[in-house]
Amino acid sequence: MKRLAAGIFSATLILGAGTAVFAAGTNNSDNGLNFEKMLPFMQKMHPDSSKQELKDMYKACHGKGGMMDDSKQKEMKSKDMMNSF
Repeated sequence: MKRLAAGIFSATLILGAGTAVFAAGTNNSDNGLNFEKMLPFMQKMHPDSSKQELKDMYKACHGKGGMMDDSKQKEMKSKDMMNSF
């Protein structure tokens, strides 16, 4: 009975640790998004904007130092998000 309990405890611990490592390892900074994938959605939200204006908007948000830049999100608190403009 002790062996069974120890085996179940070990399996739970190993699977839990594996899940945590997998979740931490799949944190991709660009999340598979790029301008070409976002363009249809951006055109729907901003129908009067040109492609160049949308590209500049995308770079301002997702480029280096932009609001959605992963390194900036770590240091910015959500309550301060709108005060950064």
